[in-house]
Amino acid sequence: MTLTIIRFVNLILAALLAGTSFGIWVGLNPDNYSPSTYIEQQQQLVLSLNTLMVSLVIAATIVTIISAVLQRKNKTVFVTLLFAAIFFASCIFISRFGNLPIQTEMLKWKIDALPDNWTSLRNEWWTLHIIRTIAELIALTLVAWTTSKTTSNSLYEK
Repeated sequence: MTLTIIRFVNLILAALLAGTSFGIWVGLNPDNYSPSTYIEQQQQLVLSLNTLMVSLVIAATIVTIISAVLQRKNKTVFVTLLFAAIFFASCIFISRFGNLPIQTEMLKWKIDALPDNWTSLRNEWWTLHIIRTIAELIALTLVAWTTSKTTSNSLYEK
C-alpha cells in the first residue's frame, strides 16, 4: 500500500510540475509580447509561481528517489527512476544557476527604463525554461512508464 501511494504521489507531482512548465512554454512565448506586456507578465509569473515550482521540483526529486529505493529489487524500474530523479535535479540546477539570477534582475526592471540587454536576458531565460521543461517532461515520462510497467506486471502476476 505504501508503494502504491508513493507511486501515485510521484506521478501527480511530476505531472503538475511538467504540466505547469509546458503550459508556460506553449502559452507564454515572450516573442509575442510588447516590452511592457512582457515585463508585467514575467514579473507576475515569477512572483506567483516561483515558490510553487521550487517546492514541486524538490518534492518530485525526493519522492522519485524514495520510489526508486522502494523498488530497488526491480533493477529496470530502480535505474529508470534514478534517471528521472537526475532529470528533476537538473531542473533545480538550471533554475538556481540560470533562471533565478535572470528573474532576480527582471523583478527590478521598470517598464519605462529597461536595460539595454533586456531582450538577450529574456531570450536566455526562455531558452533555459524550454530546456528545463524538456527535462521535466522526460522525467514525467520515465515516472509514468515505471508506474504503468509495475502496475501492468502486478496485474499479470495475479
